[in-house]
Amino acid sequence: MEAFTLKPNFLGNILVRLVSFVVLVFLARFAYVFTVKGGKSCNSSDFCFLPESLNPNSISIYGELPDSGTGVRNYYYSVFQDLIADGFLSPNSKSLCIETITGQDVAALIDVGVVDSIGIFNKSSSPLIRHGYAIRQRFDENTFDFEYAADGVLEKSTKPVEFAKEVSRTLKPGGFFVIHTITKDNYSLDSLIQLFDSFKLIRLREIDGFDTWQPLIREVIFEKVKVTGLEPMARCNKNRCIDFEKMSNDCVVSGYKRELIRKLEPLIEEEPIKPWITLKRNFRNLKYLSSMVDISFKNRYIYVDVGARSYSSSIGSWFNKQYPKQNKKFEVYAIEADREFHDEYSKKGVNLLPYAAWLRNETLFFEISREPSRKKNVEKGRGMGRVQSAQSSLNFVGDLDTIKGFDFALWLMSLAEERDYLVVKMDVEGTEFHLIPRLIETGAICLIDELFLECHYSRWQKCCPGKRSPKYEKTYAHCLELFSSLRERGVLVHQWW
Repeated sequence: MEAFTLKPNFLGNILVRLVSFVVLVFLARFAYVFTVKGGKSCNSSDFCFLPESLNPNSISIYGELPDSGTGVRNYYYSVFQDLIADGFLSPNSKSLCIETITGQDVAALIDVGVVDSIGIFNKSSSPLIRHGYAIRQRFDENTFDFEYAADGVLEKSTKPVEFAKEVSRTLKPGGFFVIHTITKDNYSLDSLIQLFDSFKLIRLREIDGFDTWQPLIREVIFEKVKVTGLEPMARCNKNRCIDFEKMSNDCVVSGYKRELIRKLEPLIEEEPIKPWITLKRNFRNLKYLSSMVDISFKNRYIYVDVGARSYSSSIGSWFNKQYPKQNKKFEVYAIEADREFHDEYSKKGVNLLPYAAWLRNETLFFEISREPSRKKNVEKGRGMGRVQSAQSSLNFVGDLDTIKGFDFALWLMSLAEERDYLVVKMDVEGTEFHLIPRLIETGAICLIDELFLECHYSRWQKCCPGKRSPKYEKTYAHCLELFSSLRERGVLVHQWW
């Protein structure tokens, strides 16, 4: 009988299988160490912390981090040490670093003794960084005691409100959220604070930054408070509820807003002899709010054109092309009662309200005036129309049309809230002397971030030098008083033409 001998290929296959088995066992053990704590496995909705028995300095991934043990990591170490000393962070805190790229902040938390720490980013890097997004965290409600966002994280977010909501959802009541921000102006800082309306602002201060190009940054500390629920409200829309009776007509005007108003172009004190030229020249000197401050932390961006007329008159020719929007997409609303202009809005992506902005909901009469051309017996199209209630319509000269008026102030309060960025242009042929007091009375004026207002008065006529228009009763002094009073109230208003 021949002796049985092992062929070389057969021995090689056994060796390969044995090595593969050992590698699989090693990988399984490695995965178990970093995905199980206290015998509980991780899943998509749970939080997996580093085992407390692990020494952070022994984790190999630390060696892959830039500036390991120095630089960025030491900077975060110092920041978290201060927070522990001040009572906002403790070694027992379950902590989250939001949108961390390298994990240096997570590593520093573990270094300082907060071992139950992890970060989220759109690319995971075990064991410190899990896959996730600031606006869509894969954690249960009330998971963390402490959350942190480094400078620039919120500034880069395209959905700051969703960012704030996720922090509120995943942070425990009584937990602390610390954000470092590079914002420089107080307007944007106030907008940031308004995002976290379910939090209490605990501390705001300037601290040293890591980079030489940004020597100082702002540290904002919030504490999540327990919300008892909304009080009964008078009216709600899809965004919020409003108690109209409790709305205050006194806007809160902070020092930074006063400073912004002082930076606006000066009002024209003397009545211009040729207003259509003077006001047009002054238009070049406008100091737009969005050219002076950062508007990144706002919820929505809204432009309302009251008395819009044609699409090209101010929306197409001015707002879309010239207003500095900081790459934000604005919702545009056109309020125009004249049916002559309605059709052209159908394909412009504009929300058309084919009514007249008024003091209440009621039927109005709309004056259709026609301006004569210098050419004999030729009409120069439709002029600007005025609106009045039925009692005042007898004073009109010209064609009348029946239209619907709506309470503009209440509509504005149902449309926007303080966290939104609201720009309003108003050209309502004299009705501004009724609408502005109504906006002040209801407090809706406080929602407007920037107002472009054309004031109508008995001005010198373009066609007939030395002769005033009989169309309006107000004088230029009335207009100047209106602009001055609005700025005193804290409204960033510009003279429009």
